[in-house]
Amino acid sequence: MFNRLEVGTLPPGPRWAAQLRFRIDGEDVVAGAVGEGGRGPFAEEALPADGPGPLRATDEGHRAVLGEPECTGGCCGYLSVFVRRLGGIVEWSGWQVPEGGARPPVFLFDAGRYDAELTRALTDRGDGSGSDRRAAGPAL
Repeated sequence: MFNRLEVGTLPPGPRWAAQLRFRIDGEDVVAGAVGEGGRGPFAEEALPADGPGPLRATDEGHRAVLGEPECTGGCCGYLSVFVRRLGGIVEWSGWQVPEGGARPPVFLFDAGRYDAELTRALTDRGDGSGSDRRAAGPAL
């Protein structure tokens, strides 16, 4: 059974640009690993409109930063995951968590649905309508 990824965009505030939040099977993976007050990556960096970003899954795989605690990643460490495509599966594994954070398990996503969710999140972010909206459709 595959996990379900939902990407939401939090609107910009007085201190930060628009940020992404990631729910996996309905749970906020950033808040769960970095604690309350932490933040996700900036939307423009994680889902760039002009090309592939760190969330794009490739056969080679790479590390993607998904968040940091309120004290900032430079102080306590970042939440990051190794993202790779294994045929029709996207795997998130090899978590690195901030000091004292809870390490999430390995997550497996259907590659087609994963790509569709990133496209939906980018489209929603681009037109301003994606504020913390959950993905529609069948589970990822």
